[in-house]
Amino acid sequence: MALIELKHIFKRFGWLEVLNDISLEIEAGKCLVIIGASGSGKSVMLKNIVGLLKPDYGEVWFSGHRIDDLPQRALMKVRQRFGFLFQQGALFDSINVAQNVAFPLVEHTSKKPHEIAEIVKQKLRMVGLPDVANKMPAELSGGQRKRVALARAIALDPEVILYDEPTTGLDPIRSDVINELILKLQHELHVTSIVVTHDMNSAFKVADRIVMLFEGKLIFDGTAEEVRNTDNDQVKRFVLGEASLQELQTLETSENI
Repeated sequence: MALIELKHIFKRFGWLEVLNDISLEIEAGKCLVIIGASGSGKSVMLKNIVGLLKPDYGEVWFSGHRIDDLPQRALMKVRQRFGFLFQQGALFDSINVAQNVAFPLVEHTSKKPHEIAEIVKQKLRMVGLPDVANKMPAELSGGQRKRVALARAIALDPEVILYDEPTTGLDPIRSDVINELILKLQHELHVTSIVVTHDMNSAFKVADRIVMLFEGKLIFDGTAEEVRNTDNDQVKRFVLGEASLQELQTLETSENI
């Protein structure tokens, strides 16, 4: 049985249909990578999975239970089984690293301060930053901020980690550190990973399976090797970073105005 299942999900914002009849099963312990152009619905899909958004139509199932129709209090308990690495890290600038990582433990557990402090040390060691606990977010590099945010995301020992563009804004070396961390956490914590990314190097490195969204629909579902060998023009252009003829014609039209 799938750990997470989306059944015929539709989501619209005003006139814009962002998700159009999305059905997807996500297996426990694997890494699913979601690719697609900006605005194709990737982040909205993540937020539907974790209950930050509710579908207009369709069902979201987690661990054998439907969750999209749960009341807020029950949904909060389900969310504690997820870790979410936001695109920009979303650290609190006014508190130090240790306090950032401790935040979910303070908010959602009854652990004592010395227990929380030990967990914080453990999570920071896990992401390779044992010596930054007393620093402020502004004192960290972009890659370090992402890793601290990841330490916070795993503070509650989640079953699923959601990554929203984890390598955005990082150079290739720092991006590869994040990729290695994704693989390390999946192996050591036995978590299910769902990664939204534009970075195909990252996608090919971490994915057990890759799906692609295009204009709100799932147009591809396969392995990294199947992505490389696909005949689907939309997928091939995305992987190679090539604009379509129509997009190039739009540029030519603009030059002639």
